[in-house]
Amino acid sequence: MCGICFVVNFTATQCTLQDHVRDRLRNRGPDCSQDITKKVSDPSYNYLFSAHVLHMRGVLTPQPLQDDDGNVLLWNGEVFGGLRVEAEENDTKVILQHLSVCRSSSDVLSVLSQIKGPWAFIYYWKAEHCIWFGRDFFGRRSLLWSCGRVGSSFTLTSVSSHVADPDSCHWKEIPAIGVYRLDLKNCSDEESWKLELYPWVYLGVEPPNDFTCENLPCGLSLMMNESGLLLTSLIPPMNTSIMAPHNELNQISQTSPDELRDILKRTGKKEVVCSLIDVLSEAVRRRVQCLPLNKKTNDFEADIAILFSGGIDSMILAVLADRHIPADQPLDLLNVAFKLQESRIIPGSQKRGKHNRKAPATADIPQSNQHKANCFDVPDRITGRAGLEELKNLCPERKWNFVEINVTQEELKEMREKHICHLVHPLDTVLDDSIGCAVWFAARGIGIISDGTQQRQHTSTAKVVLTGIGADEQLAGYSRHRVRFKTSGLEGLVKELAMELGRISSRNLGRDDRIIGDHGKEARFPYLDEDVVSFLNSLPVWEKADLTLPRGIGEKLLLRLAAVELGLGPSAVLPKRAMQFGSRIAKLENSHEKASDKCKRLVVN
Repeated sequence: MCGICFVVNFTATQCTLQDHVRDRLRNRGPDCSQDITKKVSDPSYNYLFSAHVLHMRGVLTPQPLQDDDGNVLLWNGEVFGGLRVEAEENDTKVILQHLSVCRSSSDVLSVLSQIKGPWAFIYYWKAEHCIWFGRDFFGRRSLLWSCGRVGSSFTLTSVSSHVADPDSCHWKEIPAIGVYRLDLKNCSDEESWKLELYPWVYLGVEPPNDFTCENLPCGLSLMMNESGLLLTSLIPPMNTSIMAPHNELNQISQTSPDELRDILKRTGKKEVVCSLIDVLSEAVRRRVQCLPLNKKTNDFEADIAILFSGGIDSMILAVLADRHIPADQPLDLLNVAFKLQESRIIPGSQKRGKHNRKAPATADIPQSNQHKANCFDVPDRITGRAGLEELKNLCPERKWNFVEINVTQEELKEMREKHICHLVHPLDTVLDDSIGCAVWFAARGIGIISDGTQQRQHTSTAKVVLTGIGADEQLAGYSRHRVRFKTSGLEGLVKELAMELGRISSRNLGRDDRIIGDHGKEARFPYLDEDVVSFLNSLPVWEKADLTLPRGIGEKLLLRLAAVELGLGPSAVLPKRAMQFGSRIAKLENSHEKASDKCKRLVVN
């Protein structure tokens, strides 16, 4: 993980980086910071490279990284496959070694097309006086762009700052539709700079005839590269078959793990379920191993954390992480709750959600802590505690740090104004605010761990944060998928899932990367591993979900079957609950807001 930034201008003014942007970049990469500045005379331009490194792999390698020919690389990513990177190697060095021998645009594309893993990069090709930049196929790393007034400057950065000054740069997320090339030789005399696009395409699929870019800053125009070169994705197209076999599962009597086990026995799905477990387990392994050794001050410090609600997505990640991390190392389960309003709390209440009948009640908490506990007994806290007990029974040798992260309305307001509004920017909806705030506090990892009647403060030291994003989008986990299935059948559902995966970069991933990275931690997404997505894309939709079955069974059916195969119980049948509702942050704000509304709380005065 790194905070990377590139600035170029075509005036006599030296390139600079605003302090508030530099501070946020440094938050992302606290282990090493370095700048490279230079003035080029023919053609005439100035540039600044600024890099802030979070050490994750191999020997700590300062960036920007420069080769003997003067080419410069800023790399914010992880190579989990495709290109060979040994466990002791630094992937930034490996990437630059490959790029340094490139002699054409097609050579550059060949390197990028091979990489499995999340990345955003900026590469200065000195001999050609051009800048290459972009994000991976899913957009798992953030990259923003902006132009100065009258085309005087151009900036690329991992994270910006949201300021009210009308003369400040207007930031936009770079669409993850391909990689881009800006020829610096042709910029100084042009009022509008022409960006060349090298688009992503699926292997064996014809590219679209035109490309539009809603997030293009003023002063830039986008055109297909003249050679018609393409970036070939390692992901195959989604299986769009809708000729489903006869449904034998319409006699579901109850929503229970036993029902899932019965389905697994009588439908012949064992092979595909085990294949999913294998490919997902390998994706988790790549993301929890080969980390640098950190000095620990106590036995509770973990290297890996999981955004944890106790739902099926995070429970499976926890079980699979347990496979690949030594048993004597703890794992942090980060569970966030926003304080319920006093008027909504019934003293001594043991009320539980209709889907959480077996979750632990507040009666299990010592009486002295009863009222305090009730304030934060939101749905995700209750299911999280229940999930913790499942994990203890299934993996008893592991030390599970269940970190209860409790957020008051006062702290929420303070941290939103100081940090979160800048990190969410340039996104600006109520949904972005709710999820951004919940993820920021969760990833910060400051909370309480309870051990019987004892409680202690805990701050997560984990640099890696696993998140379950991608499971619902691929396996029909959202309620809108049921609506689409009811109105348009399997054909409509397939189109909806294809759209979900296509827009995940702009809806979720850039924002979450900026939010989690602000704590000097790296977000990792096992469900969006290239091999996992390729496997799921190869399956017809009815293998992944059966929306004729009740909630808690039919959506994400394949994943639920994998959960019981792994030994999980009640968590395997928990229905999907969005983070903003499970953590109850949505209850703190205006209940009449829509998720798509512009959020006034994100506005900087």
